Amino acid sequence: MNEQASFAFRNDDPSILTLDSIGWQSIQNPEYSFTGDERPDFGHVIFQYTLSGQGYIEYEQQCMPLPKGTGFLVKVPSKHRYFYKSADEPWEVIWLNLSGDEASRIWDLVIAQEGPIIRRDPNSPLIHAFWKLLRSIAEEKITDKYQLSAKVYEWMIALVQTSREVSREISTSSSSLIQRAKDFMKQRYAQPLTLDQLAGHCGVNKYHLCRLFQKSDQTSPLSYLQDRRMEAAVALLRTTELPVQTIGQLCGFESPSYFGKVFREYMSMTPKDYRMKKIEFPYDAIYYE
Repeated sequence: MNEQASFAFRNDDPSILTLDSIGWQSIQNPEYSFTGDERPDFGHVIFQYTLSGQGYIEYEQQCMPLPKGTGFLVKVPSKHRYFYKSADEPWEVIWLNLSGDEASRIWDLVIAQEGPIIRRDPNSPLIHAFWKLLRSIAEEKITDKYQLSAKVYEWMIALVQTSREVSREISTSSSSLIQRAKDFMKQRYAQPLTLDQLAGHCGVNKYHLCRLFQKSDQTSPLSYLQDRRMEAAVALLRTTELPVQTIGQLCGFESPSYFGKVFREYMSMTPKDYRMKKIEFPYDAIYYE
């Protein structure tokens, strides 16, 4: 296709996978914004992919850019908003809006593997399958709901296949990424690190990072960080005379009360009691890794 176009379809057959709309457009209006819990197309799923320029999506209180080569998968209704900001370059996108139980199932599957933001090369089979679908409508004039449903299934198969390929690629590099995150936390445990900061340092979204940690270590990044903070606190309690409150601060705990609460969860005693019980607990260091 050489020209941008968009198409909408209306049928009320819930027994099949339904294509609601499909398109290719350049967005330049700064008022362009769609909110997931205010849309009328209840029960639908949406795929949108950036060809050039950049948009943004807010998802679970995090705002993420959508540069070239990234797309998103969202369900309606859900708490999300995708939008365009004024910029020198338009936000050029392709999109699909689908409905049907199978579409919802596939969205859940891919989001569970990759998160709501997916990355695909413009030459990916997924993007090629999209152009094939759009051409069949624009050039071949295919509008029959059953034929469209079959062609959308082909596109969704490409989505699932490429998602599995991405997951396999991730698995080969996940060890180094996880180690990078661990090293960062070991070096910065005294600072008030957030999951967003950690994910940003690693160059991935936080949902993906959490899945990698769970798969590799059966824990979360923030639980790993808390373990490192506790190791440092135990060592300082036993090897220095620093006040308990100071030790909590040096180890990244936001308040003395929170430090005491977490310490009791780990050691079943207060920090002061641990410092005093050198005979029962003669350890200068305890490791939770």
